Amino acid sequence: MVVVMAVQASEDEVQAVATRVRAAGGAAFVSRGVNRTVIGLVGDVVVFEALSLRSMAGVADVIRISAPYKLISRENHQERSVVRVGGVPIGPGTMTLIAGPCAVETPEQTLAAAQMAQAAGATLLRGGAFKPRTSPYAFQGLGEAGLRILADVRAETRMPVVTEVVDAADVELVASYADMLQIGTRNAQNFALLQAAGEAGKPVMLKRGMNGTIEEWLMAAEYVAQRGNLDIVLCERGIRTFEKATRNTLDISAVPIAQRLGHLPVIVDPSHSGGHRDLVLPLTRAAIAVGADGVIIDVHPHPETALCDGPQALTSADIGELADIAGVMAPLVGRALVRSPASTGV
Repeated sequence: MVVVMAVQASEDEVQAVATRVRAAGGAAFVSRGVNRTVIGLVGDVVVFEALSLRSMAGVADVIRISAPYKLISRENHQERSVVRVGGVPIGPGTMTLIAGPCAVETPEQTLAAAQMAQAAGATLLRGGAFKPRTSPYAFQGLGEAGLRILADVRAETRMPVVTEVVDAADVELVASYADMLQIGTRNAQNFALLQAAGEAGKPVMLKRGMNGTIEEWLMAAEYVAQRGNLDIVLCERGIRTFEKATRNTLDISAVPIAQRLGHLPVIVDPSHSGGHRDLVLPLTRAAIAVGADGVIIDVHPHPETALCDGPQALTSADIGELADIAGVMAPLVGRALVRSPASTGV
């Protein structure tokens, strides 16, 4: 952290800042330039922030130069990480396709969606057994019955399962079925849930909060990492803006920024960002082109009867084009499309 003193700051004001910092257990190094004096601080940034240095006489600005997220920062981990989910890699050099129904409805629907996902080249199966919905009257998911359906479909397709957990009290239950725990946008700053997920021993997918900044997103990941779990995948799923033409506004720039600031894999959710079936494939192209480590996409055998987010789910007619996009574009950006063990015989 650096304290920038005002041009007219006196020597007494400079020393007052240095004294306050040192009294708090930090080190203060004064550097005098031609026009300004700056004070470099070494120590606990959280303690420094509590000192209210900006309010002191003669202080023009206080600048934080180290990332507040220590465990996931590139400052302390230069190489970008690869997270493996049931043996499937997500990270630099590869493109991982995750697909499946937004919500588990029946065994038949879930299996059909999983087979659609595999036909598109997906290696991980997404599916919601617990669904946090804006309306309390909307379908909330099947709960443990949905988890059992996912486990049965995994046994048949050999696709590891990614599913959402919405309550800290349910983490142990969901982790007993899932290969990866998903934290959704509405729980992006549910710190008790983040900590519980970090302790579960399973990889975690953390979606960006719909109103969250990139730093808040990374700080949420730090809550998971702080509990000893660095197997975290960040998911950009669109943020809330004034625009009404899409369900959310896909912040495509968040992908390279999050990859530059942190070492975690970053994927994109074209389904929940666009909110319309005709936008999913174009946004998938954009995600791959910008350097995302993967995409997570809704598919449904009968979206017209879906209990959750049918308008954004891809149909069987879209699967071929999705497979072509992933297969063609991944090599163009220097990535290998991750292939399913079930389709390769591995």
